[in-house]
Amino acid sequence: MNIDFKKLADKYQTPFYLYDFDHITAQYTELKESFRARKSLIAYAVKANSNLSVIKHLSNLGAGADCVSIGEVKRALKAGVPTYKIIFSGVGKSDEEIKEALILDILLINVESSAELDRVEELAKSLNKVARISIRVNPNIDPKTHPYISTGLHENKFGVDIDTAKRMYIKCKNSEHLEPTGIHCHIGSQLTQLEPIRESINIVANLVRNLKAIKIELSFMDVGGGLGIVYKDETLINTYDYAQTILDSLFGLDLTIICEPGRFIVGNSGIFVTKVLYEKINGNKRFVIVDGAMNDLIRPALYDAYHRVEVLNNNKNLSDCNLVGPVCESGDFFAKNIDLPETQSGDLITIYSAGAYGFTMSSNYNTRARVAEIAIENGNDRLIRKRESFEDLIANEIEFL
Repeated sequence: MNIDFKKLADKYQTPFYLYDFDHITAQYTELKESFRARKSLIAYAVKANSNLSVIKHLSNLGAGADCVSIGEVKRALKAGVPTYKIIFSGVGKSDEEIKEALILDILLINVESSAELDRVEELAKSLNKVARISIRVNPNIDPKTHPYISTGLHENKFGVDIDTAKRMYIKCKNSEHLEPTGIHCHIGSQLTQLEPIRESINIVANLVRNLKAIKIELSFMDVGGGLGIVYKDETLINTYDYAQTILDSLFGLDLTIICEPGRFIVGNSGIFVTKVLYEKINGNKRFVIVDGAMNDLIRPALYDAYHRVEVLNNNKNLSDCNLVGPVCESGDFFAKNIDLPETQSGDLITIYSAGAYGFTMSSNYNTRARVAEIAIENGNDRLIRKRESFEDLIANEIEFL
């Protein structure tokens, strides 16, 4: 898409996030079509980008929502996602969150420990309800990804081992207030290799068959999300191969497949747009200082993540530099030791693949207002989140003299 970034910067000011909704549609459609031979639900992982307009767009396409807080559940409902397409996951749900999920009667509560299952049962009993349960199984498979976004090893906090899961399902079967409905497995994010997915799904599918043998019949197999995107030069998993691997593993099982993509749907839809404030030389080190900062896009500082950077000027004179922001931290950078052209104050810089875990992880550190979010669809732009003001930042603080 040919985007006039200068026009958008003049209209909305910098920094801002821009999301290509046509790309979001294409990614959703590609994945949904990959599972067309089987009953399936694409439950968008709201944590990747929780803007209401993004969720609404996906809901209109038929998506459900994978939520990891009751706040995300409420966002999904606000955006029009039906309750029967909402899953509530997370290792540490409070009593209040569990109660609200039960009252809302969402599709599944995804349980991640025996202690949590006991609590869900007790709260369901207090409300005279039956909780539809999915149990997250940790298959102890190395997903070959960044350790901070690995979730499928026993050293990670997520899910339970196979034996524990089986005991939990038996408890559900024998409880008046628990209904064993689904099973869940998610081994990590930004996955670029198919074999760990195959291994984990095979392990979980075998558990489903063992449960069936003892008369515990499940309806849903939640295969998680985690499909990677291109940030730099990654070789990606083909979505057809991904779907076929899952279908092969589930041969003979009558289960609706739930898939929970987040980054795959929105990651490459997003561009963070910032502008140059100054250039600075410290000794032999060049710094390009921009008006965006780590509070706006923390992935480089948090994960040492790579994002492609482009300076929107015609200067061809490249030299090594660090691309940094104004925040009072040495960790406030978007790229280090990168060759960029000479810049002038006001030059625009675009930072790509920023649609997932960009704005949702942003903060008000250094009392910086969170930036505007813009959608572009069919060549037309629109504001989908206003830039915060100073008054917004202090609105909930208690003043006393």
